[in-house]
Amino acid sequence: MKRILMAIVLLAGILGADTELAEPKPAFDNPRQIVFSVTEGDDKAINHVLSSANNVLKFYGPENVEMRIVAYSGGIRTLLKKEKAIAVRVDALMQYGVVFVACGNTMRTKKIDKSELIDGSEVVTAGIVEMIERVKSGWTYIKP
Repeated sequence: MKRILMAIVLLAGILGADTELAEPKPAFDNPRQIVFSVTEGDDKAINHVLSSANNVLKFYGPENVEMRIVAYSGGIRTLLKKEKAIAVRVDALMQYGVVFVACGNTMRTKKIDKSELIDGSEVVTAGIVEMIERVKSGWTYIKP
C-alpha cells in the first residue's frame, strides 16, 4: 500500500511539473525567435506544423514570440488561397503576428503566381536559404 501511495505521489509530481524556462526568459523586448518549415503538402503534415506553432504561441503568449513559417517544396500548398480550410488557420496565426514565407524558387517551379498566395504572405528567393539565415542569426528551428 505504501508503494502504491508513493508511486501516485511521484506520478502527480511529474505530471504537475512545469517547464523551466531558460534565461533570459521570453518577454516582449526579448521574444523567443522561432522558425518552422513546412515542406510536405499533405493535410496531416501542414496541420501538424500549424498546430505546433499554435501550441508555442499559447505557451509563451504571442507577445513573447517572433515566429516565421517558411513554406517550400510541397509545403507551398500551405499558402495557397484556394486551400480554404488551411487558409483559415494561416489567417488566424497571422492575426497573432506569425509571418508566413513562400519560397520563390518553389513558386517558379510550380508556376504559382504571388496573387495565388494568401494575402500577407512574404516571398523570398529561396526558402531553404531563409531557414539557414534565420538559424545563423540565432533563431530556433523547429521541424515537427
